[in-house]
Amino acid sequence: MAMEIRPLESTHRGVRLNHAMAILREGYPQPAVLVFPTFAGRGDLELEAAKRLARQGVIGVAVDLYGGGRRGATRDECAALMKPFMEDRAFLRERLLHVLEAVKAVGDIDEERIGAIGFCFGGLCALDLARSGAAIRCTASFHGLLKPNGLPPEPIGGKVAVYHGSDDPMAPPSDVEALTEELTAAGADWQIQAYKGVMHGFTNPAANDPEAGIRYDQAAAERSWASLDALLSECFSR
Repeated sequence: MAMEIRPLESTHRGVRLNHAMAILREGYPQPAVLVFPTFAGRGDLELEAAKRLARQGVIGVAVDLYGGGRRGATRDECAALMKPFMEDRAFLRERLLHVLEAVKAVGDIDEERIGAIGFCFGGLCALDLARSGAAIRCTASFHGLLKPNGLPPEPIGGKVAVYHGSDDPMAPPSDVEALTEELTAAGADWQIQAYKGVMHGFTNPAANDPEAGIRYDQAAAERSWASLDALLSECFSR
């Protein structure tokens, strides 16, 4: 079958969320990966990632966290959309778990083989879903924010991968060190890959603000996705 983008709608606290599922093959329960967005909201970056996952035999779900497909047009608008979730990480966890349950309810998805990835703010979301103790096989953060959520710790049963630029000002070395300690304490099977001289946003071809520490890096983008591909093969093999 040709690539198909199917809508998946869910409602959380009265907010209608409009997710998009990329599917390349029909039949029998398939593994799925939730793709959490940057602080701009679900857009082309997340949808292309979902399509890429579908080509690898996984249903990719581009997640709408803000509702109604809302996106920020400027950095200030994006920050305003993200702010309620960063200020209330318990609320963010609640929404992430809601999305997970909505995905599990899809008939073509094997609810025992689900993973989560995310970019920037979405990387933090993927990590927060793992931190919740949710039964997901694997988690991957691409140039994600690494700050702890301050909630009571839960055991992390799945594998966790963090793809990080060594020159990312939004995730300084102290955050990386703290995350290693946190993941170890939670019992996670974790790996952190740091790319020398790489900045924030390295997977996004449109990222080009070196003065702010934001820049696309093709080599890091390709290396991190190749590592993700290997991780998914490991986690989703029966």
